[in-house]
Amino acid sequence: MKLLATGAAGFIGANFVHYTMRNHPEFEVVVLDALTYAGNQESLKPVADQIEFVHGDICDAELVDKLVADVDVVVHFAAESHVDNSLHDPEPFVRTNLVGTFTLLEAVRKHGARLHHISTDEVFGDLDLHGDDQFTEDTPYDPSSPYSATKAGSDLLVRAWARSFDIHATMSNCANNYGPYQHVEKFIPRQITNVFTGARPKLYGQGENVREWTHVDDHNEAVHLILSKGKPGETYLIGSGDERANKEILELTLELLGEPADAYDHVPDRPGHDLRYSNDSTKIRTQLGWEPKYGDFRAGLQATIDWYRENEWWWGPQKAATEARYSQLGR
Repeated sequence: MKLLATGAAGFIGANFVHYTMRNHPEFEVVVLDALTYAGNQESLKPVADQIEFVHGDICDAELVDKLVADVDVVVHFAAESHVDNSLHDPEPFVRTNLVGTFTLLEAVRKHGARLHHISTDEVFGDLDLHGDDQFTEDTPYDPSSPYSATKAGSDLLVRAWARSFDIHATMSNCANNYGPYQHVEKFIPRQITNVFTGARPKLYGQGENVREWTHVDDHNEAVHLILSKGKPGETYLIGSGDERANKEILELTLELLGEPADAYDHVPDRPGHDLRYSNDSTKIRTQLGWEPKYGDFRAGLQATIDWYRENEWWWGPQKAATEARYSQLGR
């Protein structure tokens, strides 16, 4: 089986390639990535001799058509994905997330490849901060940022192509991921690398916003289960069930790094900051048999800290430019 992974020089996609090489040798993997600031070919360095890498844009219809014509399966990770950047400049999000997904769908429709589309629980908006309700596969979309709005749009395109053109597509919406190879602009690696570089970690507002954290390897195991057992046209929510406030995450990170729990600064909250996310992952657990391996978040976070400590060669070159962008945004 030949598999095309779009955007797989990014965080989740690169980890998907590593996971596939370790656990699913039946797949021959081709990676398509534009290598924008969030894509890093170095993330694929350990498996570079086992895969085919194509430097290109998901919006390049000719290139995408050529690649899809030669594969059996497409896993679509390619997306602009950082909320703060979408608030600063929405245009790349519209182009990549909407036009890019449309371009891929047309190639899949033409050549009959199997498609799995990776999405986010942020398309559903947010939940009451102190409630116990959860998102389900039937929750209406209510995105609150240009990022989540364009991801919602890409999801709807996939659903429409599956219904109107009968393409063989599945989709998953996952909770927040953490683990190796995540860009230092993201919440957990930013705090870890701030400590490593002697800077103080930053917390939006009072840090009360709650997220459900899933290790990236657990997410990618779920994706492979969907590829092998998922039903065409179906959507699956993926989540560990472990919900924590941002303040709790930051203070645990500082504890594991041997720093005082209050050694951080508060910065202005982002506009429209979602309060809480929580996924009801009953469907994928009962129908496909998925269970997260990283049930202990503390252990998973410690392993993530250790990875960043041992791999400054990977994140170091990103750090200065990332903090310069945050400085411009006042965050």
